[in-house]
Amino acid sequence: MFTPSGTVAEHLLSLKSQVENCLDANPLFINGHTGSDAWSDAEAEDFYGAALEMEKVLGVALAHETHRSRYFGNPWNTQRILRLFPALKLTCDYSHWVCVAERLLQDCASILELSAAHCWHVHARVGYEEGPQVPDPRAPEWSQHLSVHEEWWRQIWKAQESRGCEVSTLVPEFGPPPYMHTIPLTQAPVADLNAICNWMAQRQRDRFESR
Repeated sequence: MFTPSGTVAEHLLSLKSQVENCLDANPLFINGHTGSDAWSDAEAEDFYGAALEMEKVLGVALAHETHRSRYFGNPWNTQRILRLFPALKLTCDYSHWVCVAERLLQDCASILELSAAHCWHVHARVGYEEGPQVPDPRAPEWSQHLSVHEEWWRQIWKAQESRGCEVSTLVPEFGPPPYMHTIPLTQAPVADLNAICNWMAQRQRDRFESR
């Protein structure tokens, strides 16, 4: 949505304008990069409370992404707001949390359980302690990180099923450079982005169907 440096009022105006522009497409939901990591707790409460009211008025589900530079860029901010607003919805991209926290969130089990209960949509990118995207999730050296992320996504599916969700949505979300690692000097990508996204999409489809 609006740049992270904007005020609460600016963010709300931007959110409303962009959501209204999408309504003719009759979306299942709308994913938003919302909030700012520079906001105070009070500012975040004002924004997410107003966003929930906006969701009711506009008649479309708004899912707020766990993304760096945004208020939900770390697990602890997210936990606090979710406890205040039980109806709030998330797009869970845990790769950002792994990068920001510089660990595989071993001490965040209760927060991951809470976020799964609020999750509306999944971005299936695999992060690592020093970045939001491993060079290639198919490589054996990243098998632990892939396994941990997949367990989090399984937890989300289980939570969605318990809520009676009829549809679960997921996108691979691996990105081109600078998300994708490149070889120094030549800047050639270290892996085939299209192949990675197709591999991840099929893998998660198979996992979901066999859960």
